[in-house]
Amino acid sequence: MADAQQLISFIASMTGEGNLRVEENLGEGFVRLRVAEAERRQAKHDIQHVEDIVIEMLRNARDARATSMYVATSKEGGVRTLLFLDNGSGVPQDMHERIFDARVTSKLESMKMDRWGVHGRGMALYSIRENTDQACVVASAPGLGTSMRVVADTERLPERADQSSWPKASRNEEGAWVCSRGPHNIIRTVCEFALEEQHGCDVYLGSPAEIAATLYDQATSSLDASKMLFIDDEAELPVCERLGCAADAADLMRIARAIGLEMSERTAHRILSGQIKPLRSVTSRLLRMRSERKAPAPIDLSRDRRGLKIAQDDLDEFSRVLERDFEGIAARYYLSLSREPRIRVSRDSITVTFDIQKGE
Repeated sequence: MADAQQLISFIASMTGEGNLRVEENLGEGFVRLRVAEAERRQAKHDIQHVEDIVIEMLRNARDARATSMYVATSKEGGVRTLLFLDNGSGVPQDMHERIFDARVTSKLESMKMDRWGVHGRGMALYSIRENTDQACVVASAPGLGTSMRVVADTERLPERADQSSWPKASRNEEGAWVCSRGPHNIIRTVCEFALEEQHGCDVYLGSPAEIAATLYDQATSSLDASKMLFIDDEAELPVCERLGCAADAADLMRIARAIGLEMSERTAHRILSGQIKPLRSVTSRLLRMRSERKAPAPIDLSRDRRGLKIAQDDLDEFSRVLERDFEGIAARYYLSLSREPRIRVSRDSITVTFDIQKGE
């Protein structure tokens, strides 16, 4: 109730005689605010760390009504490159540059109060551009989602030294999942947002190759082949579905580049062959959720009395035990799993495979 009252008061101050009011209606759901000089100066200092960029970009995607968000991150030398893709409402062509102007945000009635304060779509984008080497819309259109790239010099805009450790999650006093341990790095920032919004959206975090593999897997699983017959240009499709049009490695590289995901020909072939696995969502990985399992098939002992047979439920329980036990060695050697342990049962052996998430 206190948060709701705060939001009401905030919006009232914008539309009343306070320092914040609507100066111009830009159309397409965006407005420009009139603010006092003090607020104008403060806006440039809202972004103090790379992690601040991440939370603001995720909030922007949420405010665009996205239900799936993808964060591709990489670092070369002292330069951090972040690509944010979502399946939200998209940005009209004539707003691609204007949304990075000072004091531009979504209409007041669409603003939302969350744990980080009041937020409207477009908020902080000006501050992000002012504090980075590049902040731009790569691809977007109304109803088709958005891809935005941000490039930051970490000498100018610092980030946490440890960018590979995942946080631990636990329930707070109210029973909600929260991040309880771990450095406040990019990963934790994404995890905190994902837990806060877990009933409204799925968030995926990984390298550009992993995000491309995830988008390709999801698109090829969901795109209707009959629908593709009437598509002349993949740009007619939502941003997050375009990789599903790729017929070969060259196609995959071209379409990926158009939405901001650069990759080599070798990486494209590895994605197409399934060598680079799609990611689980951040929440799924953090909470070790499994997809809903089917009931195990009845064991037919008469079929092969010599072969070793283990029920699927027992294998799943064994996998969870192994994953918990792995945490000890993972903590000592800074390792993390990219997926749950895989167990293969053959005639006279049980083989366990741990797929390791590689750091930068």
